[in-house]
Amino acid sequence: MAMTKQTHINHWLTSAQKDWEVMEYLLKGKKYVHALFFGHLYLEKLAKALWVINGTENIPPKTHNLLKLLNESGVKLDENQQIFLLKLNQYQIEGRYPEDIDKLYKFTNAKLTAEYIKKIKNLKKCFLEKMP
Repeated sequence: MAMTKQTHINHWLTSAQKDWEVMEYLLKGKKYVHALFFGHLYLEKLAKALWVINGTENIPPKTHNLLKLLNESGVKLDENQQIFLLKLNQYQIEGRYPEDIDKLYKFTNAKLTAEYIKKIKNLKKCFLEKMP
């Protein structure tokens, strides 16, 4: 039995909510790099839900690039949002590789993480408003 468009959308939204909860848990434990990894993952899954909502297919591209997903889904972002998402992409891509993750640990602190989480929350609200 083929999955419906709504089933695919629900998958991304349900999975995103689980990642949001993990992000909050990691934030409380002061695991800042990992919290931002899950913050990125949360937005990625919302972007994939939007991609399915606004597209003709039910399976979004297998990419972690937030700008690519959002551009392909027709979501308009201002310049500040685009710059932030480029910075946040580091936590998904570079956070996977040992030669890069050390750099993230060096500059990711409580202040930066709080700033990024605030921006993630703003994007969360923006993205959820675009959903039916």
